Amino acid sequence: MGCGVILGAAIPGFFLSSLFTMLLWGAIAPHFGGGSISYAMAMLITISLWIVVAPLAAAAGKGKWFGK
Repeated sequence: MGCGVILGAAIPGFFLSSLFTMLLWGAIAPHFGGGSISYAMAMLITISLWIVVAPLAAAAGKGKWFGK
């Protein structure tokens, strides 16, 4: 799998994930007393989550969890 294929999937996925984050935040936040967020803030939240989750997903894919 080349870098072009990975980027071709990751870039649209990032923008869609940010859009979904913004929409879902707007639906859930009022129940907890929060307000809506902008698309730029949704992008920041999404990239922060991706930075945390990507190494975990890579390690899980290699089977290094729970003594495997």
